[in-house]
Formats: sequence, C-alpha cells, structure tokens
Amino acid sequence: MNGKRSKKDLAAADWAQQWARGTTDLAVFALTPEGRVSSWNPGATSIYAYQPDEVIGQHYSMLFPEDARSQETLESELNHAIERGSCAIEGWRKRKDGSVFWASVVTTVLSGEDGSLQGFVKVVRDESDKRQAHDAVIESERSFRLLVQGVTDYAIFMLSPEGNVSSWNAGAQRIKGYASDEIIGSHFSRFYLPEDIAAGVPQRALNTAAREGRFEAEGWRLRRDGSRFRAHVIIDAIKDEAGTLIGFAKVTRDVTEKLEADQVLEQTRAALLQSQKMEAIGKLTGGVAHDFNNVLQILRGNLELMTSRYGRDEWLMTRLVNALDAVDRGAKLSSQLLAFGRRQALRPVSVNLASMIRGMDDLLRRSLGETILIETVVSGGLWNAMVDTHQLENVLLNLAINARDAMPDGGKLTLELSNTMLDDRYVRTLSDVPAGQYVMLGVTDTGTGMTADVLERAFDPFFTTKPEGVGSGLGLSMAYGFVKQTGGHIRIYSEVGQGTTVRIYLPKSSVEAHEPATNANVAVMGGSETVLVVEDDLKVQATVIEMLTGLGYGVLKADNAEQALVVLGSGVHVDLLFTDVVMPGTLKSPDMARRAVQVQPHLKVLFTSGYTQNAIVHAGRLDEGVELLSKPYSRADLAFKVRHVLGSPGDSFPNNDVRQRQQGKASELDILVVEDNELAREALTELLATLGHRAVAAGTASQAFAQIARHRFDVLLTDVNLPDMPGTDLAAQASSFCPGLIVIFASGAPIEEDDSRAFTWFGLLKPYTFDDLQAALREVLDGSDKRASLG
Repeated sequence: MNGKRSKKDLAAADWAQQWARGTTDLAVFALTPEGRVSSWNPGATSIYAYQPDEVIGQHYSMLFPEDARSQETLESELNHAIERGSCAIEGWRKRKDGSVFWASVVTTVLSGEDGSLQGFVKVVRDESDKRQAHDAVIESERSFRLLVQGVTDYAIFMLSPEGNVSSWNAGAQRIKGYASDEIIGSHFSRFYLPEDIAAGVPQRALNTAAREGRFEAEGWRLRRDGSRFRAHVIIDAIKDEAGTLIGFAKVTRDVTEKLEADQVLEQTRAALLQSQKMEAIGKLTGGVAHDFNNVLQILRGNLELMTSRYGRDEWLMTRLVNALDAVDRGAKLSSQLLAFGRRQALRPVSVNLASMIRGMDDLLRRSLGETILIETVVSGGLWNAMVDTHQLENVLLNLAINARDAMPDGGKLTLELSNTMLDDRYVRTLSDVPAGQYVMLGVTDTGTGMTADVLERAFDPFFTTKPEGVGSGLGLSMAYGFVKQTGGHIRIYSEVGQGTTVRIYLPKSSVEAHEPATNANVAVMGGSETVLVVEDDLKVQATVIEMLTGLGYGVLKADNAEQALVVLGSGVHVDLLFTDVVMPGTLKSPDMARRAVQVQPHLKVLFTSGYTQNAIVHAGRLDEGVELLSKPYSRADLAFKVRHVLGSPGDSFPNNDVRQRQQGKASELDILVVEDNELAREALTELLATLGHRAVAAGTASQAFAQIARHRFDVLLTDVNLPDMPGTDLAAQASSFCPGLIVIFASGAPIEEDDSRAFTWFGLLKPYTFDDLQAALREVLDGSDKRASLG
C-alpha cells in the first residue's frame, strides 16, 4: 500500500513539475522551510527576469521591494500559510531590474507523510494591469467626489427612489442654505413652494424622470431662510444593470440673476428703441427749427422795424403787435422742439432748487388759479444741482400747467425736493443715466391720472390727450429732452383716478449756489462801434443790418466765413463779429471766429443761431467763453446782447433812429473809394453810407479815372498799393483833374511826407476803427489842410 502511494505521489509530483515547467504566465517556484528558493519555472523567469541559477538557493526576500523586506512581513506571509495550509495575498514585488509590479501570490505548504513541513510552493501572477485599472477606478471615483463637492455654482445631490436626499454637495449648501446633516434623509419636496407641493409638482417630477429617464424644468424654489430663487432643475433616473431604479441624480442651478438679466436686457432693448426713436425725431426737429427760426427772425426783425417807424398809427400798431405775438408763439414752439431734440444751448450753473422754487411761487399760483393748493416739501440738507435755471423754470411751469389741466375741479399740487442716489441696480437699464448722486424734483398732482397706453407715449412729441387746439403736446417731451441734455433722468408714475407724479433727477453740484442776476427794465442801448454781420440767409442778413444800423452801429456784411475773413484781413477795424453758427462751406463758423481773433485780437465774437448742432455746444452745454443769441430775437434782445458782449456803456434810446442823432453829419460828401479787395471795398462803401455820405467804388486806378471822368468827388479814399498804379500816383493825377480834391490814403504803414504833393491829404492807418474813419472825414469837413497821419 505504501509503495503504491509513493508511486502515486511521485506521479503527481512529476505532473506538477511538468505543469510548472510548461507555464509561462505564472511564476511557480518552491521554497525550503527556511524560505530559500529551491525551484524556478520559466514563468518565474518571464515575470521576475531572474535565471534559475541567479535565484535558486537565495532567500525569497530578494523578490520584495526594499521597503517590504521586514522580517515581520516575510514571517507573517509564511506563518499564515502554515496555519491555514495556504495563503493568498496581493502586494508589490520586485523584478531583477529593480522595477516593481503588483502581484497576486498564493503560498501553499508542502508537508511530508508525517505532517512535517517540507517547504512551500508559491504561485505568482502579475496583476499590474488589473491594479492600474483598479487604481484608475478609485482615482476616478475620488476625483468625481472631489468634483461634485467642489462645485459651488450647482446643487448636486442624490435622491432615493422615494425622493429622500442621500448626498449633498457644497453647491447645494450654498444655494439652498442647508448643511448636509440638516437635509440628508429628508424629502426633497421641502425645497418647493407650498402651492407647488399642494399641486403635486415634486412627485410628478420624479414620476417623469423614472418613466422617461430625465426631467428638466424651471421654477421657484425656497431656501432655508424662506427666500425664493429661480431654479433650473434636472432630475436623472439612476438604474442598475438589471434596469431597476435605484435612485435619482438631481442638479439645480440658481438662475435668478439670469432671469433678472433677461428682464433687464428686454427693458434695455425697449429703452434703446425708444432712444433711437427720440434721437431720430430730435434730429428732424432740430433741422426744422433752424430754418423755422430764420423765418421767424425775418418776421420779427421787420415787424419791429415797422413798429419803430409807424408807432403813432394805432390801427397798424395793433396788428403789428398781434403779429409779434404770433412770432413769439412760433418761437416758443421752436424752442420746445429744440429742447425735445436736446439741441438747446444750455448754461448750467450750481443752483439751490429750493430758492428757485420759492422765487416762482407767485408765478405758479397765478398760473394754477385759486382752486389748486400748492404745497412745497424740501428735505433737510438739500444739495445744489447743476442745471440751466431758465430752462428748468420753463419745465416746472409746463409740468404745473399739465397738472392744472388734469385737475379741472381743483386739487393739490405737491412740489418735493430731496437728495437721492441712483445706484447701479437702478440705472442698469438706463444706458444714458450714470449712477451717482442727484437732486430729485418731484411734481405730484391729484388729477385724473394716465392709463398705461398714455403713460407709454407721454414723452412723444405732439402726443396729447387734450382737445384739439388745446396745448401743443410738447410740454412733457420738452421736459424729457431738457433733462436728458442736462445729464439727468426723468420718470413718470401715474394711476387712473389717483393722480400723476413726475420725478426729475438733476446732477448734484458741489459748487456754491450761483446767485442769479436781477432783470431790470432798462432802455435799449446802442453804440457807434463797427459790427461785421456774417449771415448766409440774405433776408435775415438785411433785417439784422437794418436793426443794428438803427441802433447806431457801423455795419459790414459777409455771406459766408471765407468772405468774413477777407473783410477782417483788409485792414478795416471791426469791434464785433456777429455770425450765424450754421454756415455753408468747408470753413465752419467757430473755426472762422478763432482765425478772426488771430487777425484782430481785440475782436469780440457773438454767435447767433436757431439750431447750434454741436458747433459751440458739447455735452449739452454751451462752450466756455462763448456768447450766443438764439433766434428769433427781438430788437431789445439784440441791443442788450451786443452791448453785453462789447462791454461798453453805449447810448440809450428807445425807438428813434440813431443815424438821425449822429454827430458830424452836417454835410454829405461825394467819395471815391479805390480798393482792389472786393469785400473790403464793399465793406468800406457801406460804412461811408452809414455815415451819410455818397460813395462810389473802384477796384483799380483805371476804373477810378473812369469814375472821375463822369463825376465830381470831394474825397479820394484810396489804398496805397493798387494792382496797376501806386495810390500816391493816382492821387497826384486825380487832384489835377479835380481841383480841391482831398485825398485820404489807407495803408498798413505810415505815409511818408512829400512836399511835392500839391493836394491836401490825410493818412488812415490800417486797421482803422469806425471812429478813426469818422475823425478823418470830420477833418475833411472842417476844411483843415493839416497834413498829419491819423493813426
């Protein structure tokens, strides 16, 4: 029996050795009881890279990495095998080249027939790929957990099939306000509004996700503190390999800001469309106002000239006054159009609005009548505002009249002044209103109020709910344009039957309040200075010249900017340049004015226009140092503004023609003017006509001789430098033809004395003033033979 067993054991051992020698993907080797390698198969060579002679007889600890070779580790592995008969473990092992691999090791005890320990058999498999895959899965799961927990913009959490919360990330805590220990285990319906819970919305969401695999929607949800937020929600059903529902993944995003942004965008688009519409209408009205104001200027100027001439005809005066009233109404309409179009020339100053309103108290009470109570409420510590006071008074008066019309049976008008701050959130939809500090002027009535449709169109020009013929429909639109041009903001609040509130927000000023000058009724002031009128509309030009001449001024004219510079460069002294802002040609009026002052540094400049465009008005304000007389203007307006710019006292006279009171006009002279510059020649001729003399002009010496052959002249006024002959030679020959002819030489340099000249002469040094010219002619009239250079 024992022999047969031995044969079987030998056969089994032989089979095992054959198997080991034929196996290349498993390391199979034997250890002595002491742990030394006693056999080594090809699989061991393939995995560990040691040849049999390199490892047999060596302790198996050489197959471990350095950090795993402790005696305790080695004994523990073998002892576990002895205790159980075998031991299966995994761990790091080392190859011959020092590299490590993850090994699955099975150690089996070899025992003798008597149960004694004969050694161990080790079967080792290289599981590096499996380990890498395992590590990748572990790392992926770890990364996913970190990702989910690191997301703060999204609430990501798991639900059980019943809808109870089973996980909770940092984003969920941030958005919903619950810590994980407060929420895990509770039903997710607690995030819904009570009315949604009553309607079964949470359960329908789970049912849809379970049935279709996914549910997506937006709705209002509750935070821990009870506040609401707009949520975009996705619920995905989670199923196992068998298709059994094991829960839900829920992702919630707070889209409240996006919703608000969408609403702001929509409001901004609407505001942009409104702004574009207003801008288009504003450009149209501005252009129309320019031409309209020129027409009104012609009408007003000629009507006022007629009133000064026919003031004693009562019947005619009545009609002239009516016509002037019509011009005033047209001027007001034009002004409102320009205000709406933001084309006014504003002069904003620092204003105490409380003082301004107190100053308007009597005017407002007279305008509103006794049936309307006016109450003014002023907050303490009121700031000053930066605004054009005159225009704001017009706006306030228009708003008060609108309020009166909305209260036909009487009521209450409340004027409120307070400091306010328009923050970034408020101005988000207002592209043209910067955030900052403002002074609020509120006008509230207890009238009929406005419907939503009327409120939407309230600022549109010519829109009105009043009967035909009552009101122009420009009051609110004018207020809108003025406030926008000032850099402020205007808002209307109204409810039918409850009344209307208009709130105007004006920029705060840190400058001390400006004290307005008091308007005193003074007589119309004229003068004797020389004014150059630059106007391309010839009818307007003729009217203005007549008005200025009637005020006593010497007047020159030019049709455009280029002509004006020629006149100024000719040597004729000009005290005031009175020019339209909008002129044809490439040279614009402001540029012309700057060049004119370089030619004659003493020159004063006064602009006039019915529409300034952006020539002298920038950011809604008249440029610093610029003087403007807006068309249409009255004779008194013109007289006041001219004297204001010239800065000298002038002469006071209400209606009489100044030319009738000029001194030195005892006699008329026949004067031959010889000047090769056409515009200078024309200007000088007009000046002489203004002084009451008869003047004939020539451009060359040859033309002058032709005139002398036909006429007798008292005075020859000639330039020294003529294209065909020196002026001195012309004078010598002309005096021989006209005995007693007196010569005035106009030159940029003093005239040299010459005793050979057999005629009386005077020198007029360019540029000469109106007074210089008068003085020279007075010397002629006095018969003086003094040969002096009058500079």
